Amino acid sequence: MENAQKSKGKKAFTLPVFAVVVLLATLALLLMPQRKKTGSLSAGDSLTIPLASVTRIASFYPVVVDGTEMEVLAIRTAGGEVRTAFNTCQSCYTSGHGYYVADGTELVCQNCGFRFSAEEVGLEGRGGCNPWSIPASERAETGDSILIPYAVLADAKEIFSNWSK
Repeated sequence: MENAQKSKGKKAFTLPVFAVVVLLATLALLLMPQRKKTGSLSAGDSLTIPLASVTRIASFYPVVVDGTEMEVLAIRTAGGEVRTAFNTCQSCYTSGHGYYVADGTELVCQNCGFRFSAEEVGLEGRGGCNPWSIPASERAETGDSILIPYAVLADAKEIFSNWSK
């Protein structure tokens, strides 16, 4: 009888603990920055980024162009403007570790640790530890998506040649 009560008590304790672990894991997955799966693109294709997925926390869009793995990031500024860039650093890209991860609403270079906000992403002519911009003039925007053409992506293959993400 004593063993039956211990077993029953163990089950009563285990189920709520399991439920809490599952709930926390689900919340962690929902709050993590989005990494969208994207396949290989061919000439004439475009990388499609749904505007609804672009928030103040950077979203990352991996893509393969002519055998080169690369990644585009998209982020929304505090004012609502969408910024896009290649996820490789203008200064650190040759190291292979010059890419960014989101830390809340900031991006952090994984090579040098430089941190910056959405307002600093995609500004042309910045140089230094900043991602390679994809300006609005090089992408198309439909009512619900951003389209980055194959040609723009193919032109960036060289900056991903040492990428080791």
